[in-house]
Parts: sequence; structure tokens; C-alpha cells
Amino acid sequence: MKAYNLNQKRFVTAENNSGLSSHETVFEYHQDGDIITGNYQGGLIKTGQLVGRQIKPDTIKLLYHCITETGELMAGESTGTLSMKGERIQINFDWNWLNGDRSGGKSEYIELI
Repeated sequence: MKAYNLNQKRFVTAENNSGLSSHETVFEYHQDGDIITGNYQGGLIKTGQLVGRQIKPDTIKLLYHCITETGELMAGESTGTLSMKGERIQINFDWNWLNGDRSGGKSEYIELI
């Protein structure tokens, strides 16, 4: 199983039918060992941060929060599976909100090169 490292990697949303992020949202990841941190913004998201861990070589668990362009504070959790799509890392997330309507969904992100 390939071990992935997200340090200094940037991602955009490829598919997210029921979430806030869009193709305008850019995620910047940092990784030190199994600890993952990051920031994101764009589209409906004014600013956001994430923190998490790499729990397997191809699996990450994240907590995230953001402030939307309309001033709403949102927080959620996700589990992501990492794989390669050509020469770029792809992340497929199962996620849910921890506040608001507590809905969830699936989303896909692709590395910017």
C-alpha cells in the first residue's frame, strides 16, 4: 500500500454535490509525521482551517471549520481515502457537519500541480 504525504500539497474540489466547497475552493495541506493541518478558502468559504491525522498510509481523518461568505460558522469531520489519478493525488471523503443540520455526503478532491 502506497504511503501518501500531503505536505505542501494543494487541492481543489472535483465533486461535492451537497457541501460548501466548489471548484473555486483551494485547500493547502501541511503534514509532519501523521499530523495534518491546513487552510482553505474560495467560493462560498471566506476562510477555513483543518486538523487531523493520517491513520493508515492511504487514509486520513480530519476535523474542519470555516466561516462562509455570509458569516455562518460551520464545523465538520471527515474520513478521506487517498489514491493516485494519473500523477496527482486524489482524496475521496465521507464527511458530515457537526453543527447546523448535521447533514453529510461524499466529495472528491484532486491535487493542483
